[in-house]
Amino acid sequence: MKIEVRNDSVQISGYVNAVERESKILHTKDGKPFVEKIKSGTFKRSLDRHGDVKLLLNHDKNRVLGSTKNNLELREDNIGLKATATITDADIINKARNNELVGWSFGFYALRDVKTQDEQRNLEVRDVSELDLFEVSILDNTKVPAYDGTLIEARSLDSEDDIVELRVSEEEVETEIREDEKLNNDTNDNEESKVEDDKKELNYEYSNRYYKARIVNK
Repeated sequence: MKIEVRNDSVQISGYVNAVERESKILHTKDGKPFVEKIKSGTFKRSLDRHGDVKLLLNHDKNRVLGSTKNNLELREDNIGLKATATITDADIINKARNNELVGWSFGFYALRDVKTQDEQRNLEVRDVSELDLFEVSILDNTKVPAYDGTLIEARSLDSEDDIVELRVSEEEVETEIREDEKLNNDTNDNEESKVEDDKKELNYEYSNRYYKARIVNK
């Protein structure tokens, strides 16, 4: 996740999920381990089907920060699902300035998957080939307890209705305070983070956390 703080907005970009790459070990609600891989083209097909994907803070439907109809761009490339958002919400700008934004997450319904058993690793392998992506979230540090630095601990909830699945990205967080911002806000000088080469290889695997939740309004 790359964060650029400006005078009246913050631009946040990065990969929400990698395609054709196994996740870390996830767990079902009854504790069974599995790894997951989202097939290439899966996000693109979902985006083609649905014209509006919400941008939320911490998966909170009451904290809508935008959508693909205005300030959120989502596209699938050869790495995975890439997001770029320009946000003018004062609270988010303040969180970005204080290094309180910790990563991406996304919510989806799995429509088609293939499950096989890996006897050598003693776990299930799940290949997801169709899904409905309905939201991506920017996560802040209030979602902790933290796990492995910037990850979020989640609890599984029993549901007889549709299953929502949430995944957390482990992409590295970089924050940059733009020069025009610093000239007008000298007190923020110490908040600037060193921005590393954009072309470096990042770890786009997502966390070993698995949500199940009841959908109130699908």
